[in-house]
Amino acid sequence: MDTLTRIRAFIDVVEAEGFSAAARKTGRSKALLSKYVRELEDELGALLLNRTTRQFSLTEAGHTYYRSAADILKEIDNLADLVRENNADIRGRLRLTVPRSFIDADVGQSLIDFAIAHPAVSLDIVAEDRFVDLIEEGFDLGIRVTRLDDSGMIARKLADFRVYACASPAFIQRHGTLNHPSDLTKVPVMIDTNNRSHNTIRFRGPDGDPLPVTVSGQIEVNSPQATLRGALSGLGAAMLPDFIARKHIESGALVSMFEAYLPSDRGIYAVYPHRRYLPAKVRALVDFLSNWFKQNG
Repeated sequence: MDTLTRIRAFIDVVEAEGFSAAARKTGRSKALLSKYVRELEDELGALLLNRTTRQFSLTEAGHTYYRSAADILKEIDNLADLVRENNADIRGRLRLTVPRSFIDADVGQSLIDFAIAHPAVSLDIVAEDRFVDLIEEGFDLGIRVTRLDDSGMIARKLADFRVYACASPAFIQRHGTLNHPSDLTKVPVMIDTNNRSHNTIRFRGPDGDPLPVTVSGQIEVNSPQATLRGALSGLGAAMLPDFIARKHIESGALVSMFEAYLPSDRGIYAVYPHRRYLPAKVRALVDFLSNWFKQNG
């Protein structure tokens, strides 16, 4: 049995967080995966996994080996993709991380449309609002909605992005017109705790200087969709991504406020690690998303 097969078995077990889950995912038996991993450990002369009947964990050597081996296998697979690219359809498994607010909004349709256009590509989409280390956690691609400042990654801007300060007409009627961001300190605000500064909203003054405003409200939740529902219900003002808020502003269900004070340096980016051989499937997805946003922006 070749070493690459053993390495792939080890990586499958680590990423599935157990032999049983890896067996279900790969279609191989648990006993065969265990055999491959044991043979790899024998070959290396080091224990990679701690195994008990109830727990599974990587040893220190296992952590070190996994990081390097996963990267090497990606390069091998990417090189194979590159060679096959002109002679075969785009295919294979593509693991990507996206914010929950993105996948749950209308723009999440972009990934569904890609899957329809490329039936030979299997998308493993992990929706999380925390910052994800693409290399450490084995992702091929990340979608980030932010001001991008991570120089360790390759990034392609897919679309402009902004945040709206919103409130329902009923809320404004009840509390009066809000003329300046500082007025938010006097009214309840729906707080999306995905915001790194939590209850501090960072506006921009006319001169471009930061204008932080501390707010409070009845509900704090790590969900833009729940924040939207609270704003629509008149429970509080809210800061909302444009791809969630725009249609409600256009319909009149929400009123946009303080637009002159909102940052304009944000974007939706496709982000991926520096690699010598960029997989054809990653390049295909990035190109597809770029065109999708041009057509649906």
